[in-house]
Order: sequence, then C-alpha cells, then structure tokens
Amino acid sequence: QVQLTETGGDSVQSGGSLRLSCVASGANYRSYCMAWFRQPPGKEREAVAAIDSDGVTSVTRSVDGRFTVSQDDSKNTLYLQMNNLDPGDTAMYYCAARFSGDPYEFRVNPCRVIRGQTTMSLPNWGQGTQVTVSS
Repeated sequence: QVQLTETGGDSVQSGGSLRLSCVASGANYRSYCMAWFRQPPGKEREAVAAIDSDGVTSVTRSVDGRFTVSQDDSKNTLYLQMNNLDPGDTAMYYCAARFSGDPYEFRVNPCRVIRGQTTMSLPNWGQGTQVTVSS
C-alpha cells in the first residue's frame, strides 16, 4: 500500500522560507508524477508544483520564482522549497502522486501544473502539513 507522508510545515514570518518534504513508501514503480497542492482556509485546493521521474518540473504562476520542486530518488522523497513567503501562502500543503510500471509513461502523458491543476489525476495523497505565514 502506497503511503505519502509530508513534513516541514510551520509558522513563519512574511519573507521567510520553509522546505516541505514528502516521503513515499510502499510503491513499486518505474516512473512517477508527483505534485504539491495547497488549500488555503475557505478556498479550493490548487496544484502548486509538479515533477516527474525524468526531473521535468512545472510550477503555478503565483509561486514561480519563489517555490522550487525537487526530488531525491535515493530517499524516495519529494521536496518543495518555499522562499519569500507571504500570508497568501498560508494553507494546508499536500503531496500527491501517480506511480507507473511503465518507465516511459510520463514522457507520453506529461505531468504538469497548468492553471492550478495537474494534467492528470493523482490517486495517492498524503495527510497534509500546515504552513502559516504571518505579516
């Protein structure tokens, strides 16, 4: 059974930085699409950043230049480096993933974030980690 566990959420001042981590366990795969989502209080969930097993990344426009997604395959860990945080970034942050036995699946079906959504559904989700940014 696939399990995703996020850590790294915290309360920080505006302008600060955080790095979120998401450890994947229980998955057997040849390729993956993984993404970070966030849901601010009272608002809809939006995709923030995505990365595939070839290392191709995409981020939503509102965080471009401030957030960076990366992965360490040796640790089965996805990261989200968040810099220059502002109160508008306050949200519960989730990681999500689709794993595949086909090593080339995400070359044929790109894993991207477009207008706050991912280009494919991601069936595996973590429980979330809270990020709070105060002014």
